[in-house]
Amino acid sequence: MGTSPSLPPRLPTTTDLTSKEGRLPRDPTPPPTPFSTSRADGIADAAMASTSSKYAKHRRIGEDEEEEEEPEEELERFDDFTIASSWERFISEIEAICRQWLADGPKILMAKGAESVPSFENLYMVKRDLKHGKRVYCMEYHFMKSAKGKYSYWNDDTHSTQLSFGVDDFLIIAPLSASGVVLDDPESTKLLSSIAIALSNCGSNWPAFVPVHDPSRKAYIGIQNMGTVFTRRFEADRIASQVPIRLMHLEGLHELFLSKFVLSSSDFPAKVKVNFSMKLTYRTPEYEYDHEETLDSEATETIAESEVPTQPRKQWDDDCPWAEWYSAEDPVKGFELTAIWGEKMFEESLEMAEVENASSFDADSWLLHPVVSPYMVDDSIGKFVGFASQLYLLVNAFESSGEAQFLEDFVADNSGQDNSKSLVTVPPPSVIDRVMKDLFNDEAGISNYVEAENKHGRALKGAPSDSLFAQFCLHALWFGNCNIRAIAVLWIDFVREIRWCWEESERLPRMKSTSKIDLSTCLIHQKLQMLAICIERKKSLNCEKDTDLANKEGISNSTAPSKIRKGSAGVVPSMMLINIFQEMHAPYTQDAPLMTEDMHEERLHAAEAFGNAVGLSGQLERDILSSDMSAFKAANPDAAFEDFIRWHSPGDWVSEEDKADGNSTWPPKGRLSQRMSEHGNMWRKIWNDAPALPVSEQKSLLDSIREGEKVVHYLETLRPQQLLEQMVCTAFKSSADILNKTSYGSFKLMKTKMDQLYATMASTLKSLQGKSDISDLAGDLKQLCQVFEHIEKLLIFAASVHRKLIDAPRLAQSIFSDYFNYYLPKMGTSLESICYESEFTTKEKVGMLERDAVSSLFRPPTANQSWRKVLSMGNLLNGHEPIQREIVFSVMERVSNGHYSSPTPLCTDEQVETHRMYISGTSNDLWVALSVTSWD
Repeated sequence: MGTSPSLPPRLPTTTDLTSKEGRLPRDPTPPPTPFSTSRADGIADAAMASTSSKYAKHRRIGEDEEEEEEPEEELERFDDFTIASSWERFISEIEAICRQWLADGPKILMAKGAESVPSFENLYMVKRDLKHGKRVYCMEYHFMKSAKGKYSYWNDDTHSTQLSFGVDDFLIIAPLSASGVVLDDPESTKLLSSIAIALSNCGSNWPAFVPVHDPSRKAYIGIQNMGTVFTRRFEADRIASQVPIRLMHLEGLHELFLSKFVLSSSDFPAKVKVNFSMKLTYRTPEYEYDHEETLDSEATETIAESEVPTQPRKQWDDDCPWAEWYSAEDPVKGFELTAIWGEKMFEESLEMAEVENASSFDADSWLLHPVVSPYMVDDSIGKFVGFASQLYLLVNAFESSGEAQFLEDFVADNSGQDNSKSLVTVPPPSVIDRVMKDLFNDEAGISNYVEAENKHGRALKGAPSDSLFAQFCLHALWFGNCNIRAIAVLWIDFVREIRWCWEESERLPRMKSTSKIDLSTCLIHQKLQMLAICIERKKSLNCEKDTDLANKEGISNSTAPSKIRKGSAGVVPSMMLINIFQEMHAPYTQDAPLMTEDMHEERLHAAEAFGNAVGLSGQLERDILSSDMSAFKAANPDAAFEDFIRWHSPGDWVSEEDKADGNSTWPPKGRLSQRMSEHGNMWRKIWNDAPALPVSEQKSLLDSIREGEKVVHYLETLRPQQLLEQMVCTAFKSSADILNKTSYGSFKLMKTKMDQLYATMASTLKSLQGKSDISDLAGDLKQLCQVFEHIEKLLIFAASVHRKLIDAPRLAQSIFSDYFNYYLPKMGTSLESICYESEFTTKEKVGMLERDAVSSLFRPPTANQSWRKVLSMGNLLNGHEPIQREIVFSVMERVSNGHYSSPTPLCTDEQVETHRMYISGTSNDLWVALSVTSWD
């Protein structure tokens, strides 16, 4: 076999160290390097272990005089071998610590406070500081809570040291320094010998490692005692640049592994059975959402630049509900696909070339991991810009609303006050004009907010998200920095536009045409509903004036026939008039007068002040009753007062007919109730005064002119605190309604969280209606902002995953569930940042039927993409090479046959992993870890 590529310069061998520096009486015998072993070196190690065990009985003799002892020995040229040296005491201290850890075991160590290694659920660590001379070292013992299964080293819960060297529990000893590695070769060899002797005295099989060389090389040396027969040695190093082309391919890496033990063709058979396992990691390219537009522009390069309108870059969330207000950073930057080939056996290097050219679809398993944006992990307040961040600013404005009685006070020049400019910034008039134009756009049309609302949103006393006031609140969130002064300026202009619509009888945009007022909404929205109805009736009243005048002139010139039925809505079943044998007709009546919430309260207070002696609560009830009586008289010209009572208030008519007889008799037998029979009854007086007029000829119960002016006056004199209270409720509700329109598939966890958000908002915002103190509400509202931000992040993540994996819904839902469980501990209400796991590392297994959908994420590269580079590795996936390739080569040998056979009778069925090599690399980086088992 020809010369094979090799690793960077290795650590010096034992012979080099001895010849250069000479051997001191108390220095340990350096262990042989992993690449050269001899029986003589093993015997020397055993002898030194015996000597150290003998002198370990003299621990701590003259410990206080450790530093002064060695200079005296050098002056007197006398070595007292009956007293343990500092190096032997160092070994003894390591041995004592290891014996204690061995005696405790994993359960006791965990109970004593062993630290969990970050990102590894099954791995724990204990550590102790050691001092030797002037140097201080740290010895760490990493152990597993439960044993791993066979071939589980590709799991995410496998530590890099475990994966690299094929070990479970292990020790690492390193100096306490800035680099944390041993830069001096004799020191590293001495450290490894010390820990090897200590572990041998303990009878422990733990592997031990010492980090060496420059930290960027990630180099290690190590040793493991595997009983009385075998010793396992480790070495790892890295090529950080200019990786030989041969080592970029599997065939060259296979030959590198063989070169470590096949010295000539006579040592091993021609074909060596090598176990092989591989893990490839692919990263999706950054998605260009305006890729199609770019291709179109390339086809029209001949057009002059001035003729081509510049278009903004298309964003990933352009068709999402929140895109009208802000553009969110894509929380899923891409995906990492891990393809794993299970352990297989190969005999020739040519077979490696076939594996390199094989399709990634041939891998035994695929694992998919989303690359999450950092802002999704960092839960610090202010890092995320969305509805939640602006709602937080609105709450701050609400806190300031009590500082003045009128909104104009905030608009006045306050340059003399000590306020920060950032808190009172108001956008220029052009921005205000643009906002007003959007709010009062004629093309906005009539709102369909009833259909768009979530069923849980009815518990929130705000305006519907598509209504005029809700749109004002949403614009205010992004107007300037949503400070109280900017809100005041925007509100004054908003009310000015409202007055113009009222005076010019122009329809209010974004207001649903209705004859009722929704009392479950906020008061400002009720007032705008009232104003919209008043504008419609005002327009109708102006149009009907000329028609009414012409009708009156026609009636005055002709004699109308008497007792003509007008305004009948139909016959009332089984009811006849008392005085004449005619069927009773039900009239058309006016709707009850429209009232907002505050008008209802005024009516209630008036009723309490008036009393209820006559059965009425005020003039309004008299007008309604008079209108109904007039309409009834017009529909039934020969009706009596008793007929009206039978139709309008059946409870006040005492029937004397036999109910057992189904046939009704005429005239009806019965009498008025005592209440209606009293002398001076108000109902009868109104009946006598009411003219016979149908609804079309009656005066409207609603005075649209008066009520419209009252609404505009209310809006113009609204107190800042009252405005901000209703803005806070409406802004929270509208923001949640917009997010709730997001399409995120059938993610039940997300649906549950959205329902919980509405419930939390309802309970928190309910206190705003109770007229509580502002300072008491501010803390609760800011906590609500924090909850809102967490759920907003989750929803944006769900939308991104859903649209990227729309053809693999099971996989998308599993990935979201994994992230939801990772993010769940962060979803508290604390205003302070809480540190949890800094990275989301969970991977989801891809099913065989889902591989096509996942591979479509890797779009074939085009020639004009600047990131494309010269391909230097195999195993391409849609033209993309892996960003990392990890390989494990190993050779298993029976003890009784082969290179490791011994004349000593041993178990003939025992197999030993004689050589193992872990390789991790890319086209610009190669890291190799080698472990060799030798028979000493």
